[in-house]
Amino acid sequence: MEDGKLTYMRTERRDAAKNRQRILDTALMLFEQHGVEQVSMNQIAIEAGIGPGTLYRRYRNKGELCLDLIKDNVVLLFEDIDMYFEQNQSEPPSLRLKGILSLFIRFRENKAQLLKGVEDSEVTNRKKSRSPLYDELNQIIVNLFNEINAEKESQKNSVFQADMLLTVLKSDSYLFQREIRGYTPEEILEQICEIFIS
Repeated sequence: MEDGKLTYMRTERRDAAKNRQRILDTALMLFEQHGVEQVSMNQIAIEAGIGPGTLYRRYRNKGELCLDLIKDNVVLLFEDIDMYFEQNQSEPPSLRLKGILSLFIRFRENKAQLLKGVEDSEVTNRKKSRSPLYDELNQIIVNLFNEINAEKESQKNSVFQADMLLTVLKSDSYLFQREIRGYTPEEILEQICEIFIS
């Protein structure tokens, strides 16, 4: 009896893993063809050949789905940040903050559509906390602002500074500067540093 139950559980887990991969592959294909905003959860379910309930049990919204699609890249981003800190620990906090922002802007450039999907979900679910990506990046920036403010003997609110900085880097603001104003990623970085760090 126990062996039968174990076999059933393994099969069920294997099926769940296959469903998850089918969902991710389908979503990525549809997002690349039509853009994240244009694709609905029901469209993903139909294309993946699963019921909408199965999809919604795993992902409550497109933001969670986008986050799952970029999670490996997010892990690599934070590994790059950790390595950057190790290699530049003797640098002033303002230079380290600029380095972190440069890494994040490169990440944003490479994963623009999926990151926008994550952020759009955050706007829809304002009462809930931000994504783990936002929370972790925010804490890193808060810590750097704490160092900068202590160095300058400033009474500025580091949490507010970090929140405002990340707001400037959100998709809508960032893409407006890139696509409408025509600034390069390097120019955006310099302008942000001028406003928030200098």
